Amino acid sequence: MASLPDGEFLMGSEDRLAYPDDGEGPVRRVRMSSFRIDVFAVTSADFSRFVDDTGYVTEAERLGWSLVFAGLLPDGFLPLRGVGRAPWWRQIEGAYWRHPEGPGSSVAGREDHPVVHVTWNDARAFATAVGKRLPTEAEWEYAARGGLESEPYPWGAELEPGGEHRMNLWQGTFPRRNTGADGYEGTCPVGAFPSNGYGLYNMTGNTWEWCSDWFCRTFRARGRRTRQRGPPAGTHKVVRGGSYLSHPSYCRRYRVSARSALTPDTSGGDLGFRCAAS
Repeated sequence: MASLPDGEFLMGSEDRLAYPDDGEGPVRRVRMSSFRIDVFAVTSADFSRFVDDTGYVTEAERLGWSLVFAGLLPDGFLPLRGVGRAPWWRQIEGAYWRHPEGPGSSVAGREDHPVVHVTWNDARAFATAVGKRLPTEAEWEYAARGGLESEPYPWGAELEPGGEHRMNLWQGTFPRRNTGADGYEGTCPVGAFPSNGYGLYNMTGNTWEWCSDWFCRTFRARGRRTRQRGPPAGTHKVVRGGSYLSHPSYCRRYRVSARSALTPDTSGGDLGFRCAAS
């Protein structure tokens, strides 16, 4: 874990290309107390040890299916139901963290990739078992910014400075063709790409990360310099950071200020997490 100091930062964005329903703005100054946060997202190896120690069964296993990106399924895979306005997702029977693309797939060789197909409830169970917790949304953004202020990415203003890929995103034409120009077509190892100014890896791209807070588009903590926490109740939890499926043509939520929301029982092939501690 990395120890982050007390401090203040400008949270949120007035980015004109942000999605209004996400509630990124207005920009506000938030005071933070020191905390610790995982340098890396929780890996499949980490989660395997947790399961071996506790016998925990994830919600996707109990439900019997999870969401898998269609482009990662093997050729000839039977067509299955897509998901509403995101038909590139498929409900795959038997998909869960050990079998990320369903029966026949495995995390073998991907032990250092982020664990996926974990719900918010699964992530909280892991964090509790190891004596940690999920980060608040403010903690996550403070950490992701790496000490920089008002920049869209953990390293600065440009998505690909000098033509260098700095995170794992969709390359090509979404959702039909991924060139893999950044080196990966699915998840990448948690230590891939350079770290940010706080020594944290892959805060953006690769997998979405669960935060502890409930989501609300308009919620604001009182006071300009308070340590912001989310509302006390809600229906959806905050996710941050974007994923290997993020692409400028439809999802620019790979910026440090971007946010989205999912129900706590959602699982999918690009959902992971990292832990924090006070």
